[in-house]
Amino acid sequence: MRPDLLNPLFAEVTALKGVGPALAKPLERLKLGRVVDVAFHLPTGWVDRLRRDELMAQDAGRVIAIPLTATDYRVSAGRGPTRVRAADKYGNIVNLTYFGGSSGWVKKLFPLGETRLVSGKLETYGQELQMVHPDHVLPEAEADSLPEREAIYPLSEGLTSRRVGQLAAQAIERAPDLPEWIEPSLLAKHQWPAWKEALARIHADPADAKARARLAYDEVFANQLALLLVRGEARARKGRALTGDGRLRAKLDLPYKPTGAQSRTIGEIEGDMAQTQPMLRLLQGDVGSGKTLVALMALLIAVEGGAQGALLAPTEILARQHYATLQRQLAGTGVTVAALTGRDKGRVREGVLMGLADGSIDILVGTHAIFQDAVGYRDLGLVVVDEQHRFGVAQRMMLQAKAVRPPHLLVMTATPIPRTLTLAQYGEMDVSRLDEMPPGREPIETVVMSEDKLDAVVDGLARHLSVGKQAYWVCPLVEESEKSDLAAAEARAEALRQRLGDKVALVHGRMKPLEKDAVMAEFSVARAGVLVATTVIEVGVDVPNATLIVIEAADRFGLAQLHQLRGRVGRGGGKSVCLLLRGNSLSETSRARLALMRESNDGFRIAEEDLRLRGGGELLGTRQSGEAMFRLATPEMLGELLPVANADARLLVDRDGGLTGPRGQAARVALYLFERDAGVGRLRSG
Repeated sequence: MRPDLLNPLFAEVTALKGVGPALAKPLERLKLGRVVDVAFHLPTGWVDRLRRDELMAQDAGRVIAIPLTATDYRVSAGRGPTRVRAADKYGNIVNLTYFGGSSGWVKKLFPLGETRLVSGKLETYGQELQMVHPDHVLPEAEADSLPEREAIYPLSEGLTSRRVGQLAAQAIERAPDLPEWIEPSLLAKHQWPAWKEALARIHADPADAKARARLAYDEVFANQLALLLVRGEARARKGRALTGDGRLRAKLDLPYKPTGAQSRTIGEIEGDMAQTQPMLRLLQGDVGSGKTLVALMALLIAVEGGAQGALLAPTEILARQHYATLQRQLAGTGVTVAALTGRDKGRVREGVLMGLADGSIDILVGTHAIFQDAVGYRDLGLVVVDEQHRFGVAQRMMLQAKAVRPPHLLVMTATPIPRTLTLAQYGEMDVSRLDEMPPGREPIETVVMSEDKLDAVVDGLARHLSVGKQAYWVCPLVEESEKSDLAAAEARAEALRQRLGDKVALVHGRMKPLEKDAVMAEFSVARAGVLVATTVIEVGVDVPNATLIVIEAADRFGLAQLHQLRGRVGRGGGKSVCLLLRGNSLSETSRARLALMRESNDGFRIAEEDLRLRGGGELLGTRQSGEAMFRLATPEMLGELLPVANADARLLVDRDGGLTGPRGQAARVALYLFERDAGVGRLRSG
């Protein structure tokens, strides 16, 4: 249970003075539903305000604060601007310009003949000075309340930085003084302030590096401590040893001999599963490196050992594809495979549930539906989670709870993760890497072209189809809106149909699962030649005859996502091409990103570069990757803070055992404060 002293922070945001239903809406859009969310909504920049008593043209472009007296109003007809002509004490004139709305409130704000302290960005307009929408107009008696440095916050319509700052000040006022969880020598070395002081300082002065580092460290430390506790709890629970005799694996008709990396990883998994301590292993493999074969071998070890296996996929498309692949590979082995997704209802679902309960189903493949309450297994021995970044610690622990004894756990990702983030997100796991490609997998040729050459690209696509090959056409991310992405995809599909006829199919995230599956089936048997798609095809879709992918507006995508999309081709023999269509006005970051895609097929190198180039952007390169791991620690800070926090958390756990000492008790508070307590049974049991 959360400690009582944190309750004021975890109250609804409406507990703050002045927050009613109207203000709660823009706060909700920023995901600021509780007091703690407002406290942790840190400024991203600041305005330095110059105090002046005289208007000077050389200050144009800067934010100034100056006493002015209103001398005249100029009100435009209709909804035109309202201008207040105002003078400094030397008679110099500036126009204060307000757009929209009635002029009445402007006159009330700044009555004629009265002096106000006015703050805003000074500009020149023709021969005159002006300020558009001054940020503050205060009576002289309140002049001292205007700070020289003011925080700038991420905003939503209906909010101003000043209002957010006022709410943050209230949130900090409600915050208790918390016991210190940082090791004293570490605190002294970095000269970090106490937690509450750091929070107050960063909102007052966003340039305060020590306050920002302290808060970032706290969050990273709580993350690392939680992962260590999860690992400790899993290791402490007695599982079961599963030893395969190889009889089922020997029946497989493999298309190629496993690579050295695959053989090494299968050996590591076999060794883990032979222990009574449950396996906790992360398998990282670049696109096409053969993770599915490793997963199959792990599942067969479980079945050979007399247990059941479950394979969890993030989408219905990927779950159905895994099911089809396993059925094909296991034909003739006597192993029974079933699928269960959210769309399975009635008799089909009942049949699967019965087969799991009586043990007649050896391997279950599905989406999150496979860990719902109604799903029970006779003897679940291994859980394999594909595309791990779509599932959090709590979700993977829910699936583990489906067994009488904790099952072995193998999680896989085709999104190569920078080493820094591996430690951040999977610190409780052992890590295997597939860093070799199976034989016959040629590097994909990547070409960057201007969107001006769109007609030539469509001509090339027509030639590609005429020789019996297939292609993907990925539409741009328009904005954070599925509707806009869908509109772009529909327009592109229609334009391509006018040129290529009915060979063009369309798939997108808003389609019903059955519709989506039907389109994918048409494409997989080559009834459709071109699949126009949003990024729904990003992960796992496997059509060997598709040897061309066109990614429109490629400069809007992250590196890791481009690499994932590129991996949809090159899955059969022969040469494949990835064509990146770019806009004409590229930022330096976009230019560097596209250049790297052209020169490298190495997903691990691309992942490290993605972190460096994108900074605070989408860490895993996908909008669908769920909530951000950190809200106070930026990616740039992780490289420095993670190893220190990991060592500090280990020191605490090793020295304090069950978090019983004074520092351990303080660390418990940190876990609840940063909401890293989910699934940590050891924490709850003491």
